Order: sequence, then structure tokens, then C-alpha cells
Amino acid sequence: MNNVAVIDYGMGNLHSVAKAMESLGKDVRVDVTGDAERILAADRIIFPGVGAIRDCMAEIRRLGVDTIVTEALAQGKPVLAICVGMQALMNSSEENGRVDCLGLLPGSVKRFGGGGSLLDVDGQRLKVPHMGWNCVQQRGEHPLWHNIADDSRFYFVHSYFVAPDNDDQVSGVTEYGQVFAAALSKDSLFAVQFHPEKSQHCGLQLLNNFLHWDGRV
Repeated sequence: MNNVAVIDYGMGNLHSVAKAMESLGKDVRVDVTGDAERILAADRIIFPGVGAIRDCMAEIRRLGVDTIVTEALAQGKPVLAICVGMQALMNSSEENGRVDCLGLLPGSVKRFGGGGSLLDVDGQRLKVPHMGWNCVQQRGEHPLWHNIADDSRFYFVHSYFVAPDNDDQVSGVTEYGQVFAAALSKDSLFAVQFHPEKSQHCGLQLLNNFLHWDGRV
């Protein structure tokens, strides 16, 4: 049995992620929980997130999710962070006037347009939040890109993007008015700004790759 814990801190897209994982096979057991013991007992962990980063970080710290994620990574356990879960890994976010995040990956979270207009290549104004399908260019090989063609399309919904300090940790990029990191990786951690559970075939392939990843690159 492949045991997957989806961290429940009241701010994630839990049902859709759990349903997508369960669709990948009868040998997949998904536990949506905020209990530290159950999370750390799982074979692999999903760290989701939606909503305002201030509210997410408040619950993450109140429930001890920061300690759980840190301990899981220290054990070398495979962890997949999704959307705001990815943003929460950084040092800080510009959202809500500036919010301190977990600092597990160096860098910050910035708003599209930086307070000005966000324009496409033709000079047309782009809407924020960014909602829709974008092609992701893979940066190097990684087990989670297995059987996923470069420039495959994934589904995004966000107003803020990650600006990492370490370019070596960028595993995928896309463009919306500017090039930004769509995926980051470090050791047993893989983080994505897009929603694999909403990204049809390619998203399910990435989740399936995660199910078979031992956390090593």
C-alpha cells in the first residue's frame, strides 16, 4: 500500500487533490489529516494551499505544520507542495503587506506587475489573477517530469509568483507577462505553482510520478 498524507490545515484544495491521488490506483491510500504522527508515518506527503498567505501562515504555525514539514524533509521523505503550499516555503511574501514564510527555500513571493500594469508581448494588459493553462519549460531532468513532454500545459490560478534566490532550484518555468518559476526542487522536496490535480493527463502523470518517487534525484 502506498500511503499518502495530504496536510489539512484548513486552507488547502484537499478534496480535489485527494480524489486525484485515489484515482491513480487501488494500492493508494490517502489520509487527509492535520495529525503530525499520521502525516510523518505516511510514505509521502502533499502540502497544498489556497487563499491568502497571511491566513495560511497563521494556521500553519498554529497547528505546527511548519515543524511537520521541516521534520519530513529532514527525514528525506518525499514532499509535494502545491500553489500556496509552494509559496509558503519561501522566506517571505509581498502579499498582505509582507508576511514571513517558512524559509525552507531562499527567495520571496511577489505580485504580478509589481504594482504597475502587466503586459503581454503585444503590449496588451494582462489580468491578475493569472488563471488558465500555461506551457511549462522543464529545467533539467527530474523524476517528477518522467513521461511528461517539455512545454506541456498545466493549470494555474494565482496573483503572486515565486522569485527564488537560487536558480539551481528551479525545475520549471513559464511566462505570464514575465518568466517565473513554475516548479522548484531541493532534495526530497518538489514544489509547483500550478495545480496538478486540475491539469488533466499531465497533472495526473506528475502525481503518479510522485507516488513512485523515493525522494532522490
